[in-house]
This record gives sequence, C-alpha cells and structure tokens, in this order.
Amino acid sequence: MAHELRHMLRDDDVNHEEQKQILKLAEKFRLNRFYARPFEGPQAVAVIFDKPSTRTRSSFSIGVAELGGYPLVIDKSSSQLGRGEPVADTARVLTRMAYGIVWRTFGQDRVEEMAKYATCPVVNALTDQFHPCQVLADLQTIAMHRGGVDALAGQTIAYVGDAANNMANSYLLGGATAGMNVRVSGPQGYLPDPQIVADAKRIAEANGGSVLVTTDPKEAVADADCVFTDTWVSMGEEAEYAIRSKPFWNYQVNDELMSYAKPDALFQHCLPAYRGKEVTSSVIDGPQSVVWDEAENRLHAQKALLTWLIAWQREDPSLLGELA
Repeated sequence: MAHELRHMLRDDDVNHEEQKQILKLAEKFRLNRFYARPFEGPQAVAVIFDKPSTRTRSSFSIGVAELGGYPLVIDKSSSQLGRGEPVADTARVLTRMAYGIVWRTFGQDRVEEMAKYATCPVVNALTDQFHPCQVLADLQTIAMHRGGVDALAGQTIAYVGDAANNMANSYLLGGATAGMNVRVSGPQGYLPDPQIVADAKRIAEANGGSVLVTTDPKEAVADADCVFTDTWVSMGEEAEYAIRSKPFWNYQVNDELMSYAKPDALFQHCLPAYRGKEVTSSVIDGPQSVVWDEAENRLHAQKALLTWLIAWQREDPSLLGELA
C-alpha cells in the first residue's frame, strides 16, 4: 500500500479489485460488527449533514462508534458552513482535528472542494450527482444472496425510474466497476448524463461487464438478477409530486414488471419508499424484496469503506485482516 490519501467521492474512485476488498471487508463486519477498530482512542470522524437523513445518519454515527471512534455529527443549521463559511476553510479546520470527514450535501463540487483541502479521507455520503455508499451496500446485499463478492461479476442489475438522478449515476459506475451488466431505464428527459454513461461503458468494458440505457423498462428488467428503483421526487420537491411524477408511472416496479426479471430476482430500494408510487406494496413487502438487508448493509459497507481508506493512508494492511 502506498502512503497516499484516498477519498470516496464517486463510485469509480476505486477500481475492480479495490471494490472487492471493501465488499469482502463489509461482509467481515456483517458477521462481526467489531471486526476492526481503526479509530480506537476515540478518534473523531466528522459527519456533516446539509440534507435530512435517517439511514445515513444512523449508519455512520453507529458505525464510527463501533470502529472505536467518536462521530462528530454536524448539522448545517449548527455549523458555520450553513452560514456561508468557505468549504476550504472548514476543511482546513476539521482535518486538524478529525481523522475522516463524511458529508451529505448538494453539489458534487462541494465534496470535491472539501477533499482538495483535507488531509484526511473524505467520503461522499450523498450528493446530487452520486451516492457511492448506498451502492456499496447494495452490492454487498446482492453478494449476500448470490454466492459472495466474487459472484458479482456477470450479474445483471436493472434500475428503473428517474434515471437522471444520483442513484442511476452510481449504479452505472459502481456496477460497471464490479463487472456487472448494468441497465438503466427512464423516460426521455430523465436519462443519465452522457459523460457518466461513457465513463461507465469504459469501466464495464475493462471489467467484463456492459451498460445499457433505454427508455423501455421491460427491456431493462428482462432476465435481470436484481431490480432497483428510487423515489420519483427528490428531497425538497415533495410539494410538486403530482406534476413531477407524471412521466414515471410506466416505470413503477410492480408484479408485472418484476415478472420480466429472473424468477428469483431480488428487489432493492435505497429508501424512503412510497408504496403505490415507484413501487407497489406487493413487491417491496414481498418475498423478493431484500430492502431491510440493504438498509442494514449501509452500516457494514460504510465501516468497511472507512477502514479501507484509513488503512491505505496509514500504510497498515493489517487493519483489513484476511480478505481471501
């Protein structure tokens, strides 16, 4: 391991083998929540929230504590960031005190600015463009049910709904990194950024996977091993639900759409879910749904990611244990 600062700002900040290491480490944490304690001391990790959160706040707060550290949870309303302090200044201050920075914010440029000035690992806990921690947990969930991390390559995953959002972007990059066949489907006007698609195709080709972007949800779901969706309306847009949801009704994940996937296909949703809208109750509460495993795996995957990043920085592979 080189002595080098690494961050997780988007899903392709790690390569195929590094992603596998993190996912195998996540499984170690699932089986033993105190598998490693790299922040023993306790050493503080700053966990900053510019957006509301349930799973991210819970999983990072509990996770840092279980890693032996102190989660310094900072809300936008209670920090100078919320009053316009430059990101660079906040980074310079926090990295003299904390051993890691986790940030749930808006623009991708904000976490990139934080990483530019930080002297500790920075983790994107959600931006408008990417949600890499969620996709690590989602891949871990597939691995749990499909024979382990080494079985991920070659699996087909399908995401349907608002394909112009952060989850679609992260499935493209994260799934391609894993060597999967990634399919993304949404209506015209709600498809992913062509540059992200191009990046995903390049990564997929290198890892034996493929990428398909289509407006036909049935084409995306056909013979898929796992089907994903997300809310059609992002945070802060709930008042416009009736208008904003109109283009997406043909992309609802219901029993009919799931019938095009493999008979044992898994269903995942990053939550919160709106039953009767992007997904029916019969699917999310049905036998193919693994959403609660998925939610729990946020804890394990994020602990693995933080441990992997700090092991890299400290040139201490012993923190990872045996990942074979």
